[in-house]
Amino acid sequence: MTGRLLHVGPVIIDVVMAVDALPRAGGGVFASSARTLAGGGFNVIAAAARAGMEVVYAGAHGSGPNGDLARAALRSEGVSVAHAPDPDADTGFCVALVDGDAERTFVTRLGAEMDLSLTRLRTLRPEPGDFVYTVGYSLLPGPRADELLTWIDELPEGVRLVLDPAPVVGDLPARTLDRALARVDLFSLSAAEASTMTGRAAPEEAAALLTPRIRSGGVVVVRDSANGCVVAEAGGAPRRVPGFPVRAVDTNGAGDAHVGVFTAAVARGLAPLEAARRANAAAALSVTRHGPATCPTAEETDTLLDGVSRGGAGEG
Repeated sequence: MTGRLLHVGPVIIDVVMAVDALPRAGGGVFASSARTLAGGGFNVIAAAARAGMEVVYAGAHGSGPNGDLARAALRSEGVSVAHAPDPDADTGFCVALVDGDAERTFVTRLGAEMDLSLTRLRTLRPEPGDFVYTVGYSLLPGPRADELLTWIDELPEGVRLVLDPAPVVGDLPARTLDRALARVDLFSLSAAEASTMTGRAAPEEAAALLTPRIRSGGVVVVRDSANGCVVAEAGGAPRRVPGFPVRAVDTNGAGDAHVGVFTAAVARGLAPLEAARRANAAAALSVTRHGPATCPTAEETDTLLDGVSRGGAGEG
């Protein structure tokens, strides 16, 4: 039996509208399409759940219509919710305008999801074999970030911490990031984020520099888009795991799919390189679909991997 994933990052609501072009200041345009759906941390949660892992949403959430929508989406993935909603605030949301060049422009209003207290965190009781996931947004300067770090320091041995620093990694105080990394067992980040942290453009070089910064026995995964990923562990050279060629239509959420599936695979006992190959396959499938939470099911990932194995090709 695999451990649970306790996700303590924020889930918000995405309002995604397609426009030909952004309006000028003071003007307006019509959207050709609009969707309102759960986003933010929900993408990782859905990926891990679809990969067969038991997931608990242990972050904060609000009591208004956005919170209701977030909880309904979590229920649809079989995910339980650890805390009661905040009675005085709603879950935040992000308006994403996608123009004719597929460029995305975001306006975000944060809400109850950013108010996760140490008192609530201490009710979670993770056990050895469990995984805890957090994200760089939760480590941005503020009292709740300090409380999250205090709780992370208190995690029992045998509980593995997963961290994705997100594009805000350059805004995180060095002391905060170092303190979190000292407890991290699985550090997954994009090649751009790895370059920001190390000053090295080559993912292999960046991974080698990041490995000594996490816990002994931990794993660094540098996600490199269509090129797959690089996996690094202490005592060995970083290894590249090739990606799978597909026709991409929407890359939004591919990194989240990779993190969720990689974590679920490690929880099942797969070695990091095997887990990375599975995560690459899931991420490849995810970009063939529109929308952020597009991670495939475990069966769909198996089908791709089985087809590649039988055909002897397909990776590159």
